Amino acid sequence: MPSFGTAGSSPRLTRVRIALVTDYYLPTLGGVQTAVRALAESLRADGHEAIVFCPLTGSSDDPGVVGLPVSNVFRPDGYPFAWSPRRLREVLGREFAARRIDVVHTHSEMFAALGAIRAAHDLGIPVAHTMHGRIDVYTRNVLPLPAVTTILLAALHGRQVSAAGIRVAGDTPYTATRTARRMWRVMLAQSRASDHVLVPSQHFAAKLVAQGVRTPVTVLTNGIEPSVLDGIGEAPVRTLRPDEPMRIVWVGRLSPEKRPDVLVRAAHAFPGGVHVDVYGDGVARAAIARAAAGAPVTLHGSAPHPEVLAAMRSAHLLVSSSFDFDNQPMVMLEAIATGLPVLYCDPDLAEVVPDGGGFRTVTPDADGITTEVRRLRDDPDAITRASEVMIAARPRIEQRTETVVDVYRSVVAH
Repeated sequence: MPSFGTAGSSPRLTRVRIALVTDYYLPTLGGVQTAVRALAESLRADGHEAIVFCPLTGSSDDPGVVGLPVSNVFRPDGYPFAWSPRRLREVLGREFAARRIDVVHTHSEMFAALGAIRAAHDLGIPVAHTMHGRIDVYTRNVLPLPAVTTILLAALHGRQVSAAGIRVAGDTPYTATRTARRMWRVMLAQSRASDHVLVPSQHFAAKLVAQGVRTPVTVLTNGIEPSVLDGIGEAPVRTLRPDEPMRIVWVGRLSPEKRPDVLVRAAHAFPGGVHVDVYGDGVARAAIARAAAGAPVTLHGSAPHPEVLAAMRSAHLLVSSSFDFDNQPMVMLEAIATGLPVLYCDPDLAEVVPDGGGFRTVTPDADGITTEVRRLRDDPDAITRASEVMIAARPRIEQRTETVVDVYRSVVAH
């Protein structure tokens, strides 16, 4: 595993003005949305100016959020889609100049972020980029006819950020297909167009560097904002009585790359006295609802964040069913914040879970989840011990800004 550094010393800016730009609709549930909100709040608490730019259908009541132009036609999952590239570049350029932005920090690989890069380059403003996830996996699972539609997506991306000269070899499992290599070129192009790349996990940072990222890379864990921790309050140690239902939660986007179908298949074989609450919405909801018929599963859809946190606070176990996709799931950090043990399938995610705070399935399939749930139903003390570990680890997941501000200062200095 290669080592990754933090930003070096640089002249001190006592107050940094940051534009946080994302293509995700901020009020919705999702890891990127949660991470951006946490970072913005913590930066402001430390005396910096952090303005969030994201697609909105109307004006924002929050003076710290600026709505971006959106498509009148295309609304994936019903949410606003930042469009068009020309309008985005113009609006962002005007806002960056008027607000005297020092650093642009992008949090996605679509058109809001691309417009921000172009506007920042026009104005000579440095760009930091957080690579939150694997768009090669996302596009393979979500886009219709990905072998075809990714050609269009890559071409549109390339018109804003050039991928000229970037080559991706097919010598790893995750670059074996032409479609995957096409999306890796997109990720590498965006990294090359930035002055610094931030990655929440070592395992994803290692892949980026192995594929040729030469922009400075810093591994920087996400965090939970203080207001959310205050709202959660003191986390209770989980106990599971023999006569009590075992409550499992699954939280995330109902999309194939998150594999909610694997949990639902597993739930059909769960022992009596186990119930699953699923929070989230997405393209796979109808299919998941059909698959869940007759299983001890309740689909709650997209719920307000406090409601989701309250459900996690009262559950016995969070299940993460994704495999070879997630970077550093924010819901796992929220599990730590609520003292909730985690059952996960992807060995890479052991990096997120404190030692002893979770359980990894022997196999990443439905049988693996079922086997582990049966074991925990029969050994409730294991849940209590894991909950105690999660509660003890809570201080480590509070959002801190020292390292990211050092990155901002380093790119400004160069």
